[in-house]
Amino acid sequence: MTTLATPRAGRHAAGTAAALALPAAATLLALMNYTAPMAALTETAHGLGAGPTARIWLMSSISLGLAAALLATGSLADDHGRRKVFVIGAALLAASSVACAVAPTTGVFVAGRIVQGAASAALLATGLGIIAAAFPPGPRRAHATGVWGAMLGLGIALGPIASAGFASAAGWRAWYWAAAAASAALGAVAARTLGESRADRPRGLDLPGLAAMSLGVAALVAAITWGRAGWTRPGVLVLLAAAAVLLTAFAVIEARRAEPMLDLGLFRRPAFLLSVSGALVTGLAVIGIMSYLATVMTLVLGLSPVVSALVLAIWSGLSFVAALQARRLPAGLPAGRLLGAGLALSAVGEFAMLGLAPDAHWWRLVPGLVVSGVGSGLANAMLARLAVESVPADRASMGSGANNTARYVGASIGVAVVGAIATGSGDGPSALAHGTDVAMLVSAVVALAGAGLAVAIRER
Repeated sequence: MTTLATPRAGRHAAGTAAALALPAAATLLALMNYTAPMAALTETAHGLGAGPTARIWLMSSISLGLAAALLATGSLADDHGRRKVFVIGAALLAASSVACAVAPTTGVFVAGRIVQGAASAALLATGLGIIAAAFPPGPRRAHATGVWGAMLGLGIALGPIASAGFASAAGWRAWYWAAAAASAALGAVAARTLGESRADRPRGLDLPGLAAMSLGVAALVAAITWGRAGWTRPGVLVLLAAAAVLLTAFAVIEARRAEPMLDLGLFRRPAFLLSVSGALVTGLAVIGIMSYLATVMTLVLGLSPVVSALVLAIWSGLSFVAALQARRLPAGLPAGRLLGAGLALSAVGEFAMLGLAPDAHWWRLVPGLVVSGVGSGLANAMLARLAVESVPADRASMGSGANNTARYVGASIGVAVVGAIATGSGDGPSALAHGTDVAMLVSAVVALAGAGLAVAIRER
């Protein structure tokens, strides 16, 4: 009988190594691609003739595909095969990267980025499910989920740097050709080396729930993205109303189904609450402000995009290191307490970065970036562990999908809120520095509140 711990292809040393290496590589690639436009936005916008509103979509459109597809692809992978969905995701990422590389207009590029988001969702959600299938609960799984969480930080660090390097050498389109080649290679290796795993008892295709969830989250993220250009626009209000209706319908559908895509009873599990709420706070209070910080360093401190990306790499690089080392912490420490500690460190780091001014040196940010980076890495490692251990053993990809949906919805809201606060006082360097200070303070307070919530929720 096939079980989560013994996938059909058998579990030998090479297969176990591939079950960690390939999801880790996929997560690294997905996050590099997610952050790639940060350092080449001006060149990309100029090449596509994109105006100010269109630039928002150039940056944020991938979040729409990611958030909308994460839970759906995770559930499909559990039922129909994690390797299968992983390989399809890699192929789709390769094809959509080619579409971005040859895009003649902003519309084609944005469509390509949305599909890239959906493809990345398949890789992220199935990756943790593949790891959970290959590594039973215990120290080896803690190490494996820590490696997966570390790739989040490393991808954020390397994406803007690689994109800027490709743009300088061969133009902004070169990154997308490189991403297409890497995705194709990843899919080919996965098809040959990964063993297949799936749930022992498939739940069947929950088509109404899948449609309501995907469309509802897509409408919400689209409204948040478009709202950055004006929250009272009729289109934004319509999308927000549609999101409310669709997500309510999703809850009703899941409550009435015998075999739902997302069992709402999971929210009675403290560990699942920690997984989802912690990921949401991470997106809101950490990814939101850090995604905006490189732009602020360019506009306020006068740094080049490449130097700004390198300074930000202090945070994301330490996040990578901290997530890798999280496995060395005592096994008896509850993941919720460690998650709370990670969010608290992120808050302390953000408090330390307050006081940004046009005449400040970039060294002024380093202590805060160091502390926040360590906190982010610890939180990422714990969230990866909770994502697979807070759900039934055969629904690990769904657990990963729910966790990452919360993360990227939170990130979309966080980026929108930070942008609105930072630019609320004006566009000049002094006004932008003051607005960023306020946004940093708000993010720190939210992270601190999330830390308190994580400690308050007792795992059983």
